Amino acid sequence: MPKPSWLKTRLPTGEEFDRVNELLRKFRLNTVCSNARCPNLTDCWNAGTATVMILGDICTRSCRFCAVKKGNPAGKVDETEPERVAQLVQELGIRYLVLTSVDRDDLLDLGAGMFARAVRLVKGILLPNVKHKPGSGAQQVRVEVLVPDFGCRPELIQQVVDSGPDVFGHNIETVERLTPLVRDRRADYRLSLAVLQKVKELMPEMVTKSGLMVGLGETMAEVIATLKDLRAVGCDIVTVGQYLQPSRRALPVVRYWHPEEFENIQAAGEEMGFKKVFAAPLVRSSYRAAELFG
Repeated sequence: MPKPSWLKTRLPTGEEFDRVNELLRKFRLNTVCSNARCPNLTDCWNAGTATVMILGDICTRSCRFCAVKKGNPAGKVDETEPERVAQLVQELGIRYLVLTSVDRDDLLDLGAGMFARAVRLVKGILLPNVKHKPGSGAQQVRVEVLVPDFGCRPELIQQVVDSGPDVFGHNIETVERLTPLVRDRRADYRLSLAVLQKVKELMPEMVTKSGLMVGLGETMAEVIATLKDLRAVGCDIVTVGQYLQPSRRALPVVRYWHPEEFENIQAAGEEMGFKKVFAAPLVRSSYRAAELFG
């Protein structure tokens, strides 16, 4: 199925893009921007926002929309990874970090401890030349976590919440009817809602975020129902973008949604009371992630 004109993007270029790539290699870090083949990679990196993927690059789940490598890491983790993330942030002068990971069902804490360590280290960094408001002093780096479901275990969610991220994200990915087709059998639509609800129970003031794709066979009514479900558990920010097949093994695109349909989704979400709704063909989880904070 040929892509429509509104999905054409430019190739990643620019000095900042090259510098980020070089430093990612230097610090031996993965970025979901490259691994998931995000179409907004250049714009985000050039704007001082980066998405780093911790806990290695092998995912224990087999979601059918994703290009990340699947397998069994057999409990292996690099304990120096959080420190290297902080070094990357410091050297690049990153103002807003999105910290995500592969699923690590092979670990006792499912990876929550590494998230917490990385957040604390990065939140300790001050950027003296980046001012949040006129006349303000050095700004702490903003951190958004985009986490697996952690089995909705309260103690693991609490561990990440207590580390102090500015935004707690967990993607619902698709509508309820398509979840068994699109996501790994261990993932569950209601479980994802429960994760976001648990965050609000543990810390009501925490900003929560979720995202979903369209183009896999869902209807507009199902998308609107998903937005309503997210608002019902207090979700503050939502992203909705067009699914693009990342590899031949991934699910094919059923249809390409028109930009006007995304405008309708955004209007519906705003009417529901989300703090921010990002809905457009090329929107991804980390799209304009720093915008909430100006």
